[in-house]
Amino acid sequence: MLMKPEPFFRILKELTERADRRPLIVYPSPQGKTFRQKNAIALARENHLIFLCGHYKGIDQRVVERWVDIEYSLGDYVITGGEPAVLVMIDAATRMIPGVLGDFDSARGDSFYDGVLDSPHYTRPESLDGRKVPELLASGHHKNIGIWRRAMGEFITSKRRPDLIHKIKAKPLTKTDADRKRKV
Repeated sequence: MLMKPEPFFRILKELTERADRRPLIVYPSPQGKTFRQKNAIALARENHLIFLCGHYKGIDQRVVERWVDIEYSLGDYVITGGEPAVLVMIDAATRMIPGVLGDFDSARGDSFYDGVLDSPHYTRPESLDGRKVPELLASGHHKNIGIWRRAMGEFITSKRRPDLIHKIKAKPLTKTDADRKRKV
């Protein structure tokens, strides 16, 4: 099954003519570049997004060639439709918008935000089944806790995702996907 191009052309023409600035049009596809945290940050900076969802074999290639600015893949697997992929992208992007989470610093500490996996987190009780919360975390010394969290994040990243190690010193994202192919 393949989705026909005419309805896409008709609605996208209408939507883009109404907008002050052409929306970024995103298409989840196994052929796209892998969706990463930096892409979620870039999408969060966009004022107007349109997601196109294919089903089974997707949408007619002429729609992609004419309208799509960027294709993203969630990974090396195929799902039945684009809707679940879009939900993941929207969720990842909206949490990067200040005010969506109670504390934006929480998002800055998440895995992948700055290239490393997040550190472990603990809550009460301080001791459970012979396992204790690290003493430093109960100290209240925020600077030392921050240093510990970063060190643990780097350690966990080196053990579980060594492919990310070269990205640890990467600078925060400064450009959006505005450098993408915009077809106006």
